[in-house]
Amino acid sequence: MISVAEALDKCLALATPVGTETVSLTEAGGRVLAAPVTAYRDQPPFSASAMDGYAVRDVEAIPGRRLKVVGEAPAGRHWPGTVGPGEAVRIFTGAPLPEGTDRVVIQEDVTRDGDRITLGRNLDSGWNVRPSGADFQAGATLDAPRRLSPADVALAAAMNAPVLTVSRKPQVALIATGDELVSPGEDPAPDQIIASNTYGLKARIDAVGGQARLLPIARDKRESLEQVFDLAKGADVIVTIGGASVGDHDLVGEVAQGLGLDRAFYKIAMRPGKPLMAGRLGDAALLGLPGNPVSAMVCAELFLIPMLEAMMGLPSGPRPRLKARLGSDLDANGPREHYMRARLDLGDGLPTLTPYGRQDSSLLTVLSDASALLVRPVDDPRRRAGDMVEYVPLAAMFS
Repeated sequence: MISVAEALDKCLALATPVGTETVSLTEAGGRVLAAPVTAYRDQPPFSASAMDGYAVRDVEAIPGRRLKVVGEAPAGRHWPGTVGPGEAVRIFTGAPLPEGTDRVVIQEDVTRDGDRITLGRNLDSGWNVRPSGADFQAGATLDAPRRLSPADVALAAAMNAPVLTVSRKPQVALIATGDELVSPGEDPAPDQIIASNTYGLKARIDAVGGQARLLPIARDKRESLEQVFDLAKGADVIVTIGGASVGDHDLVGEVAQGLGLDRAFYKIAMRPGKPLMAGRLGDAALLGLPGNPVSAMVCAELFLIPMLEAMMGLPSGPRPRLKARLGSDLDANGPREHYMRARLDLGDGLPTLTPYGRQDSSLLTVLSDASALLVRPVDDPRRRAGDMVEYVPLAAMFS
């Protein structure tokens, strides 16, 4: 067995870049920007009014001052003249500031009578002008790589970039294995169970920018596994679930090696998830996840998701860990790093982390309720309530 850190390093070594494509702004949200976006003009491209009011010369912004209104400047239309002494222009938010003016007096501070205005006694102290280039200037960039947030997409649009270069979505083929499995909606025999892992994994893969496809369930027969592996051709990553242990019916590793698998490792010092396997099969990376649902989901988060991020050009590595105070006593840990499902309770200071009493790797209800994974190092000694511990938050993973 190798350590979790060693296994992750080997998995990341299998993660080759997937290349790029161009997409429209309407399709860019959540994608990974692969090339920077450059602005070719200032934003705003002119000094603009920040309020509805009257454009004046600042030297004439005097309480009680009477000015003549000589024009109107709505948004999207530049007033063509020059404002002289004793004059003002009615202006609206976003309109270009007329030549000769440098301040906008808000309409609430003005009394108008025909083409004459009188400035109020308590004028707003602000100039109410957005200077040219106040947001960004020509040559500014939206840098890559980055996962595009809604604000990023809006910024790219403001930079007048109708299409963006993004990383291609890694294609992930999901293969559930086992004679005991039937798909949701089918009528299982008394000795069968519903396949759930691939559905949870697809949701997580799609959420981080991959594109997962569920292949037919592979039965515990060499021919069935070979047929489903053949359907996985063209994928960037092949993920098998189950069948990677050493039982008489666990044939995934054997069949994959017969098809040319160059195995990087098999088995890690981790709970849950000891029978993890990885390697390269043709042009695809292969990750063999354990069959128990919690083991599959947790291992996917710790190994598969970093692989997909690396393939898309994002910085990748171990999942971020935070600190909390332990909410209950724990016995000493053994020779495998343990990721325990736990409840996170926020407080005024550090949060409190309390592991669930049931940690069986088949219990999806516990994983669904959990808000964090408490990380127990190898040979971690007995812990008391109140001790400082590390955890991986689950809110972004499985919500």
